Amino acid sequence: MEAGTSTKTHAEEDFVSTKTKSRKRKQPSMDTSDISNPSEKRPHFKPLKAVSGSVSKEIRRIPVPPHRYTPLQKDWLKIFTPIVENLKLNVRFVAKKRQVEIKAGKETDDIGALQRAEDFVKAFILGFEVDDSLALLRLDHLYLESFDVTDVKPLKGDHLARAIGRLAGKNGKTKFTIENVTTTRIVLADSKIHILGSYQNIQTARRAICNLILGSAPSKVYGQMRTVASRSASRI
Repeated sequence: MEAGTSTKTHAEEDFVSTKTKSRKRKQPSMDTSDISNPSEKRPHFKPLKAVSGSVSKEIRRIPVPPHRYTPLQKDWLKIFTPIVENLKLNVRFVAKKRQVEIKAGKETDDIGALQRAEDFVKAFILGFEVDDSLALLRLDHLYLESFDVTDVKPLKGDHLARAIGRLAGKNGKTKFTIENVTTTRIVLADSKIHILGSYQNIQTARRAICNLILGSAPSKVYGQMRTVASRSASRI
């Protein structure tokens, strides 16, 4: 017994417990200086030019369908003038490839001019009037949205034709009412629907169009639109 206890005590004496050190991460020191005027510490960079970098070599190409050749030829001067004189871009129509090409020039100052010009031409190609499409160049909060009637409800044949007829209304009355209440512009191209306007107004118009496609009565849709429009106007 004594030998067993002695070996046990020797083993306890030989065993040395290792001490683990707790590693604490050093917290980065906070800048406690006065930040009452953040404009003083904000870096000021010069605005980028569209010619700098790869943007100068970038070419935007917009394909033109055959049914838009005649309107494009008729209103080409109205499309060409604001792109060249205001945005300082180069634009041309390539008849062989059937597309409009837009490229940044040496005098282009705005880096976003190329995208705005592309949206402007694309809106005209989709069927919007030139005066309505020009708003995309003058205002920054306007967008284009396109969707298909079959995206809302899978319709075929006469059912699809009746849904498109409900959207247009008699002599275009329903379409004009949605445009006036939501301050948007709508193009009905077969089963495709294109909406031009601000983000919130596009959502209101799209909700009304979807309700009409799903079979809601126009009078009910008008009431819902007017309610939403009055709420948004009161918020503004």
